[in-house]
Amino acid sequence: MALQGLELLATAVLLLDERLHVTYANPAAETLLAHGRKHLVGAPLAKALPGNDAFLARLAQAVASDAGFNDNELALELGGQSTMLHCVAVPVEEEDARLLIELRELDQQIRIAREAKLLEQQQANRELIRNLAHEIKNPLGGIRGAAQLLERELPDPDLREFTQVIVKETDRLQSLMNRMLTPHRLPQIEMLNVHEVIERVRALLLAEYPEGLAVRRDYDVSLPDFPGDKESLLQAILNVARNAAQAMAGRGEIVLRTRIARQVTIARTRYRHAVSVEIEDNGPGIPDELAGKVFFPLVSGREGGTGLGLSLAQNYVHQHHGLIEFESTPGRTRFTILLPVRSPGEAGLARR
Repeated sequence: MALQGLELLATAVLLLDERLHVTYANPAAETLLAHGRKHLVGAPLAKALPGNDAFLARLAQAVASDAGFNDNELALELGGQSTMLHCVAVPVEEEDARLLIELRELDQQIRIAREAKLLEQQQANRELIRNLAHEIKNPLGGIRGAAQLLERELPDPDLREFTQVIVKETDRLQSLMNRMLTPHRLPQIEMLNVHEVIERVRALLLAEYPEGLAVRRDYDVSLPDFPGDKESLLQAILNVARNAAQAMAGRGEIVLRTRIARQVTIARTRYRHAVSVEIEDNGPGIPDELAGKVFFPLVSGREGGTGLGLSLAQNYVHQHHGLIEFESTPGRTRFTILLPVRSPGEAGLARR
Protein backbone atom coordinates (compact mmCIF):
# COMPACT_ATOMS: atom_id res chain seq x y z
CA MET A 1 0.00 0.00 0.00
CA ALA A 2 1.32 3.44 -0.92
CA LEU A 3 1.29 5.30 2.37
CA GLN A 4 2.72 8.56 1.05
CA GLY A 5 -0.68 9.72 -0.19
CA LEU A 6 -2.18 9.15 3.25
CA GLU A 7 0.26 11.66 4.76
CA LEU A 8 -1.56 14.56 3.11
CA LEU A 9 -5.11 13.56 4.03
CA ALA A 10 -7.12 15.78 6.33
CA THR A 11 -8.80 12.72 7.85
CA ALA A 12 -7.13 10.47 10.41
CA VAL A 13 -5.98 7.11 9.01
CA LEU A 14 -4.71 4.20 11.11
CA LEU A 15 -3.55 0.72 10.17
CA LEU A 16 -4.01 -2.01 12.79
CA ASP A 17 -2.70 -5.55 13.06
CA GLU A 18 -4.76 -8.51 14.25
CA ARG A 19 -4.10 -7.57 17.90
CA LEU A 20 -5.28 -4.00 17.26
CA HIS A 21 -1.76 -2.65 17.57
CA VAL A 22 -1.08 0.41 15.42
CA THR A 23 1.23 -0.25 12.48
CA TYR A 24 0.76 3.15 10.80
CA ALA A 25 -0.70 6.55 11.70
CA ASN A 26 -0.82 9.58 9.43
CA PRO A 27 -0.28 13.17 10.72
CA ALA A 28 -4.04 13.80 10.95
CA ALA A 29 -4.33 10.79 13.27
CA GLU A 30 -1.54 12.23 15.45
CA THR A 31 -3.54 15.45 15.77
CA LEU A 32 -6.87 13.74 16.43
CA LEU A 33 -5.51 11.35 19.06
CA ALA A 34 -3.06 13.89 20.53
CA HIS A 35 -0.23 11.33 20.36
CA GLY A 36 2.94 11.48 18.30
CA ARG A 37 3.56 8.76 15.75
CA LYS A 38 6.44 7.28 17.74
CA HIS A 39 4.03 6.74 20.65
CA LEU A 40 1.28 5.31 18.45
CA VAL A 41 3.08 2.89 16.16
CA GLY A 42 3.68 -0.46 17.84
CA ALA A 43 1.36 0.30 20.74
CA PRO A 44 -2.18 -1.03 21.25
CA LEU A 45 -4.87 1.35 20.03
CA ALA A 46 -6.50 1.00 23.45
CA LYS A 47 -3.61 3.01 24.90
CA ALA A 48 -4.50 6.02 22.73
CA LEU A 49 -8.27 5.51 23.12
CA PRO A 50 -8.93 4.79 26.80
CA GLY A 51 -12.58 4.53 27.74
CA ASN A 52 -13.70 3.37 24.29
CA ASP A 53 -14.10 -0.35 24.95
CA ALA A 54 -17.22 -0.74 22.80
CA PHE A 55 -15.46 0.74 19.76
CA LEU A 56 -12.39 -1.43 20.30
CA ALA A 57 -14.64 -4.49 20.52
CA ARG A 58 -16.17 -3.57 17.14
CA LEU A 59 -12.71 -3.31 15.65
CA ALA A 60 -11.74 -6.70 17.06
CA GLN A 61 -14.92 -8.19 15.58
CA ALA A 62 -14.13 -6.61 12.20
CA VAL A 63 -10.68 -8.21 12.22
CA ALA A 64 -12.05 -11.60 13.30
CA SER A 65 -14.82 -11.64 10.70
CA ASP A 66 -12.74 -9.96 7.99
CA ALA A 67 -15.62 -7.51 7.48
CA GLY A 68 -15.55 -3.74 7.72
CA PHE A 69 -18.18 -1.27 8.87
CA ASN A 70 -19.23 2.34 8.33
CA ASP A 71 -20.51 4.50 11.18
CA ASN A 72 -21.70 8.01 10.39
CA GLU A 73 -22.21 9.01 14.03
CA LEU A 74 -19.54 7.42 16.16
CA ALA A 75 -19.11 8.90 19.63
CA LEU A 76 -15.58 8.54 21.03
CA GLU A 77 -13.98 9.84 24.20
CA LEU A 78 -11.05 11.97 23.05
CA GLY A 79 -9.08 14.10 25.44
CA GLY A 80 -11.70 13.73 28.16
CA GLN A 81 -14.64 14.83 26.04
CA SER A 82 -17.09 13.11 23.73
CA THR A 83 -16.40 13.71 20.04
CA MET A 84 -18.67 12.78 17.13
CA LEU A 85 -16.87 11.24 14.17
CA HIS A 86 -17.49 9.52 10.87
CA CYS A 87 -15.69 6.16 10.89
CA VAL A 88 -14.88 3.75 8.07
CA ALA A 89 -13.18 0.42 8.85
CA VAL A 90 -11.90 -1.67 5.93
CA PRO A 91 -10.10 -5.05 6.07
CA VAL A 92 -6.70 -5.00 4.36
CA GLU A 93 -3.85 -7.41 3.69
CA GLU A 94 -0.68 -5.33 3.89
CA GLU A 95 2.30 -6.82 5.69
CA ASP A 96 1.20 -6.91 9.35
CA ALA A 97 -1.85 -4.69 8.86
CA ARG A 98 -5.30 -6.27 8.92
CA LEU A 99 -7.59 -3.28 9.29
CA LEU A 100 -7.60 0.29 8.00
CA ILE A 101 -9.72 2.81 9.87
CA GLU A 102 -10.50 6.34 8.80
CA LEU A 103 -11.81 8.87 11.32
CA ARG A 104 -13.14 12.31 10.47
CA GLU A 105 -14.57 14.78 12.95
CA LEU A 106 -18.12 15.67 12.00
CA ASP A 107 -17.72 19.21 13.27
CA GLN A 108 -14.79 19.81 10.91
CA GLN A 109 -17.05 20.58 7.94
CA ILE A 110 -19.26 22.69 10.19
CA ARG A 111 -16.22 24.64 11.35
CA ILE A 112 -15.03 25.25 7.78
CA ALA A 113 -18.48 26.50 6.76
CA ARG A 114 -18.66 28.70 9.87
CA GLU A 115 -15.21 30.11 9.11
CA ALA A 116 -16.18 30.98 5.53
CA LYS A 117 -19.33 32.72 6.76
CA LEU A 118 -17.34 34.58 9.41
CA LEU A 119 -14.85 35.85 6.83
CA GLU A 120 -17.67 37.05 4.61
CA GLN A 121 -19.38 38.80 7.52
CA GLN A 122 -16.11 40.36 8.62
CA GLN A 123 -15.47 41.83 5.19
CA ALA A 124 -18.99 43.25 4.99
CA ASN A 125 -18.79 44.63 8.53
CA ARG A 126 -15.44 46.27 7.91
CA GLU A 127 -16.72 48.00 4.79
CA LEU A 128 -19.84 49.16 6.60
CA ILE A 129 -17.88 50.45 9.58
CA ARG A 130 -15.37 52.28 7.39
CA ASN A 131 -18.13 54.03 5.48
CA LEU A 132 -19.95 54.91 8.68
CA ALA A 133 -16.74 56.17 10.32
CA HIS A 134 -16.03 58.43 7.33
CA GLU A 135 -19.51 59.91 7.55
CA ILE A 136 -19.14 60.53 11.28
CA LYS A 137 -15.57 61.83 11.12
CA ASN A 138 -16.20 64.56 8.57
CA PRO A 139 -18.56 66.73 10.71
CA LEU A 140 -16.60 66.19 13.92
CA GLY A 141 -13.96 68.72 12.96
CA GLY A 142 -16.66 71.30 12.29
CA ILE A 143 -18.36 70.63 15.62
CA ARG A 144 -15.09 70.97 17.49
CA GLY A 145 -14.12 74.18 15.70
CA ALA A 146 -17.55 75.70 16.30
CA ALA A 147 -17.35 74.84 20.01
CA GLN A 148 -13.94 76.54 20.28
CA LEU A 149 -15.20 79.67 18.52
CA LEU A 150 -18.26 79.74 20.75
CA GLU A 151 -16.05 79.43 23.84
CA ARG A 152 -14.14 82.60 22.88
CA GLU A 153 -17.38 84.59 22.55
CA LEU A 154 -19.01 83.46 25.79
CA PRO A 155 -19.14 86.32 28.32
CA ASP A 156 -19.59 84.03 31.33
CA PRO A 157 -16.49 81.85 32.06
CA ASP A 158 -18.74 79.31 33.83
CA LEU A 159 -20.44 78.54 30.54
CA ARG A 160 -17.12 77.46 29.03
CA GLU A 161 -17.44 74.22 30.99
CA PHE A 162 -20.12 73.14 28.52
CA THR A 163 -18.06 73.96 25.46
CA GLN A 164 -15.18 71.99 26.99
CA VAL A 165 -17.52 69.00 27.28
CA ILE A 166 -18.27 69.35 23.56
CA VAL A 167 -14.57 69.55 22.68
CA LYS A 168 -13.58 66.60 24.87
CA GLU A 169 -16.39 64.35 23.64
CA THR A 170 -15.61 65.32 20.05
CA ASP A 171 -11.98 64.39 20.60
CA ARG A 172 -13.06 61.05 22.08
CA LEU A 173 -15.22 60.31 19.05
CA GLN A 174 -12.42 61.43 16.75
CA SER A 175 -10.04 58.98 18.44
CA LEU A 176 -12.57 56.19 18.07
CA MET A 177 -13.07 56.96 14.37
CA ASN A 178 -9.30 57.01 13.83
CA ARG A 179 -9.03 53.54 15.34
CA MET A 180 -11.78 52.30 13.06
CA LEU A 181 -10.14 53.86 10.02
CA THR A 182 -6.58 53.01 11.03
CA PRO A 183 -4.44 53.19 7.89
CA HIS A 184 -2.41 50.06 8.55
CA ARG A 185 1.30 50.62 8.37
CA LEU A 186 3.30 48.48 5.99
CA PRO A 187 3.94 45.10 7.61
CA GLN A 188 7.45 44.42 8.83
CA ILE A 189 7.97 40.77 7.96
CA GLU A 190 10.55 38.89 10.01
CA MET A 191 11.05 35.42 11.43
CA LEU A 192 9.11 35.29 14.69
CA ASN A 193 9.46 33.26 17.84
CA VAL A 194 5.89 33.22 19.10
CA HIS A 195 7.03 32.87 22.72
CA GLU A 196 8.89 36.17 22.57
CA VAL A 197 5.64 37.83 21.49
CA ILE A 198 3.62 36.07 24.19
CA GLU A 199 6.13 36.99 26.88
CA ARG A 200 5.69 40.66 25.97
CA VAL A 201 1.93 40.21 26.26
CA ARG A 202 2.37 38.58 29.67
CA ALA A 203 4.59 41.41 30.90
CA LEU A 204 2.07 44.04 29.74
CA LEU A 205 -0.81 42.22 31.44
CA LEU A 206 1.00 41.92 34.75
CA ALA A 207 2.00 45.57 34.59
CA GLU A 208 -1.60 46.58 33.96
CA TYR A 209 -3.01 44.26 36.63
CA PRO A 210 -0.26 43.89 39.26
CA GLU A 211 -2.60 42.46 41.90
CA GLY A 212 -5.18 39.72 41.62
CA LEU A 213 -4.26 38.46 38.13
CA ALA A 214 -2.22 35.28 37.64
CA VAL A 215 -0.81 34.60 34.16
CA ARG A 216 0.40 31.02 33.79
CA ARG A 217 2.61 29.71 30.97
CA ASP A 218 2.14 26.36 29.22
CA TYR A 219 4.54 26.45 26.28
CA ASP A 220 5.75 23.94 23.74
CA VAL A 221 9.27 25.28 23.38
CA SER A 222 9.92 23.15 20.28
CA LEU A 223 7.65 25.30 18.09
CA PRO A 224 9.31 26.54 14.89
CA ASP A 225 9.82 30.18 13.99
CA PHE A 226 7.61 31.53 11.23
CA PRO A 227 7.46 34.75 9.17
CA GLY A 228 5.09 37.48 10.28
CA ASP A 229 4.62 41.01 11.53
CA LYS A 230 5.57 41.12 15.21
CA GLU A 231 3.68 44.26 16.20
CA SER A 232 0.33 43.27 14.67
CA LEU A 233 0.59 39.76 16.10
CA LEU A 234 1.47 41.19 19.50
CA GLN A 235 -1.57 43.45 19.32
CA ALA A 236 -3.84 40.56 18.35
CA ILE A 237 -2.79 38.35 21.27
CA LEU A 238 -2.77 41.31 23.67
CA ASN A 239 -6.30 42.32 22.67
CA VAL A 240 -7.62 38.82 23.40
CA ALA A 241 -5.70 38.48 26.69
CA ARG A 242 -6.63 41.97 27.85
CA ASN A 243 -10.27 41.26 27.00
CA ALA A 244 -10.06 38.20 29.29
CA ALA A 245 -8.48 40.22 32.10
CA GLN A 246 -11.15 42.91 31.81
CA ALA A 247 -13.91 40.30 31.86
CA MET A 248 -12.54 39.09 35.22
CA ALA A 249 -12.05 42.64 36.52
CA GLY A 250 -8.34 41.88 36.82
CA ARG A 251 -8.89 39.02 39.28
CA GLY A 252 -8.48 35.44 38.11
CA GLU A 253 -6.15 33.25 36.10
CA ILE A 254 -5.15 33.39 32.45
CA VAL A 255 -3.27 30.51 30.84
CA LEU A 256 -1.11 31.23 27.79
CA ARG A 257 -0.62 27.93 25.96
CA THR A 258 1.21 27.01 22.75
CA ARG A 259 1.09 23.82 20.74
CA ILE A 260 1.78 22.57 17.22
CA ALA A 261 -1.25 21.67 15.10
CA ARG A 262 -0.87 19.35 12.14
CA GLN A 263 -2.74 19.17 8.85
CA VAL A 264 -4.79 22.32 9.44
CA THR A 265 -7.30 23.69 6.94
CA ILE A 266 -7.78 27.48 7.05
CA ALA A 267 -9.87 29.32 4.46
CA ARG A 268 -9.89 26.16 2.32
CA THR A 269 -6.09 26.05 2.27
CA ARG A 270 -4.32 23.05 3.75
CA TYR A 271 -1.23 23.63 5.90
CA ARG A 272 1.05 20.87 7.12
CA HIS A 273 1.76 22.65 10.41
CA ALA A 274 0.34 25.59 12.30
CA VAL A 275 1.27 27.26 15.58
CA SER A 276 -1.61 27.16 18.04
CA VAL A 277 -1.81 29.93 20.66
CA GLU A 278 -4.48 29.51 23.32
CA ILE A 279 -5.61 32.21 25.76
CA GLU A 280 -7.72 30.60 28.46
CA ASP A 281 -9.32 32.26 31.47
CA ASN A 282 -11.50 31.19 34.39
CA GLY A 283 -13.82 34.18 34.18
CA PRO A 284 -17.61 34.34 33.88
CA GLY A 285 -17.67 33.32 30.22
CA ILE A 286 -19.25 34.95 27.19
CA PRO A 287 -23.04 35.46 27.39
CA ASP A 288 -25.02 33.34 24.95
CA GLU A 289 -26.52 36.41 23.33
CA LEU A 290 -23.02 37.66 22.41
CA ALA A 291 -21.45 34.34 21.43
CA GLY A 292 -22.26 34.64 17.74
CA LYS A 293 -21.06 38.22 17.34
CA VAL A 294 -18.04 38.73 19.63
CA PHE A 295 -15.86 39.57 16.62
CA PHE A 296 -18.28 42.16 15.26
CA PRO A 297 -17.12 45.79 15.60
CA LEU A 298 -18.79 47.86 18.34
CA VAL A 299 -20.17 44.74 20.08
CA SER A 300 -19.08 44.60 23.72
CA GLY A 301 -20.42 42.92 26.82
CA ARG A 302 -18.50 45.29 29.08
CA GLU A 303 -19.71 48.69 30.18
CA GLY A 304 -17.51 51.32 28.58
CA GLY A 305 -16.02 48.89 26.07
CA THR A 306 -15.60 50.00 22.46
CA GLY A 307 -16.11 46.54 20.97
CA LEU A 308 -13.04 46.94 18.74
CA GLY A 309 -10.46 44.77 20.52
CA LEU A 310 -11.56 41.35 19.27
CA SER A 311 -12.52 42.71 15.86
CA LEU A 312 -9.02 44.12 15.39
CA ALA A 313 -7.47 40.89 16.73
CA GLN A 314 -9.40 38.90 14.14
CA ASN A 315 -8.24 41.27 11.41
CA TYR A 316 -4.57 40.94 12.42
CA VAL A 317 -4.79 37.14 12.63
CA HIS A 318 -6.43 36.91 9.20
CA GLN A 319 -3.66 39.07 7.78
CA HIS A 320 -1.33 36.25 8.83
CA HIS A 321 -3.58 33.79 6.94
CA GLY A 322 -4.61 32.48 10.34
CA LEU A 323 -7.79 31.69 12.21
CA ILE A 324 -9.15 32.73 15.59
CA GLU A 325 -12.00 30.89 17.30
CA PHE A 326 -13.29 30.37 20.83
CA GLU A 327 -15.31 28.18 23.14
CA SER A 328 -16.84 29.45 26.35
CA THR A 329 -18.68 28.17 29.40
CA PRO A 330 -19.02 29.85 32.81
CA GLY A 331 -15.65 29.46 34.49
CA ARG A 332 -13.71 28.65 31.32
CA THR A 333 -13.26 30.62 28.11
CA ARG A 334 -10.59 29.67 25.58
CA PHE A 335 -9.61 31.61 22.47
CA THR A 336 -7.43 29.70 19.99
CA ILE A 337 -5.30 31.45 17.38
CA LEU A 338 -3.97 29.22 14.58
CA LEU A 339 -1.04 30.64 12.60
CA PRO A 340 0.13 28.54 9.64
CA VAL A 341 3.85 27.86 9.45
CA ARG A 342 4.76 29.17 6.02
CA SER A 343 8.07 29.53 4.26
CA PRO A 344 9.70 32.98 4.08
CA GLY A 345 8.85 33.08 0.38
CA GLU A 346 5.16 32.80 1.22
CA ALA A 347 5.32 35.40 3.97
CA GLY A 348 3.29 38.20 2.40
CA LEU A 349 0.40 39.19 4.64
CA ALA A 350 -3.11 38.94 3.30
CA ARG A 351 -4.83 42.14 2.27
CA ARG A 352 -8.30 42.13 3.70
